[in-house]
Amino acid sequence: MGRLLVALARDDARLRVTGATEAPGHAALGRDAGEVAGGGPLGVPIAAGLAAVCRRDAIVLDFTMPAATLAHARIAVERGAGLVVGTTGLDPTQDRELRALAASTRAVIAPNMSVGVTVLAELVATAARLLDASFEAEIVELHHHAKKDAPSGTALALGRVVAGARQQEFERAAVLARQGLVGARRPEEIGIVGLRAGDAVGDHTVVFGGLGERLELTHRAQSRECLARGALRAALWVASRPSGIYTMRDVLGL
Repeated sequence: MGRLLVALARDDARLRVTGATEAPGHAALGRDAGEVAGGGPLGVPIAAGLAAVCRRDAIVLDFTMPAATLAHARIAVERGAGLVVGTTGLDPTQDRELRALAASTRAVIAPNMSVGVTVLAELVATAARLLDASFEAEIVELHHHAKKDAPSGTALALGRVVAGARQQEFERAAVLARQGLVGARRPEEIGIVGLRAGDAVGDHTVVFGGLGERLELTHRAQSRECLARGALRAALWVASRPSGIYTMRDVLGL
């Protein structure tokens, strides 16, 4: 994602790459970010920490791991920089800490930066409201075999969209796995299944199964470019916003 963000940002006249970071000890440290991203030099050496490159007029794009994201958020807030966070896998405590930090600056936080997924969530909310309770909601997601968290943050977010539209408490309704003699499905359940195989970038399908019919709403990411383009769009949008936490719905004006 870092390479892709740099590559796409360098081709957008509205954007300028001012810093890039990697973990301490990484082989790319000190190299030019533009060259590592597959293009010509940008004059931006890859640093070992965000503190070395973060400044007030910057927007920090973070697609890392939960602990690193929290550390980056602290630095961004301290320096007055904006935030665009696409990291998933945060536990409830980490999510609360991130949001408490991000509220002090201008930040877009989303489990999926894709414009298509944002629209999918809107369609899912509409379907969940229009279809009665006999249409039971199940969510299936597929990602590459190296993804560390399951179910995906996007699948969980879609589950919360269904629950919100149907005035349910997601934590009570969600069933993240079924195994063995579990009995008949409870009508209020929102099932979520995570699949891991090959190099799949990310597929999400929300199934509303009724009696004699079924509605399926699907988004398939063909490359990570959709995530990077959405993140850059969010960075451009949030740069001029007042302090607060925003979502991709805000970025799209939904």
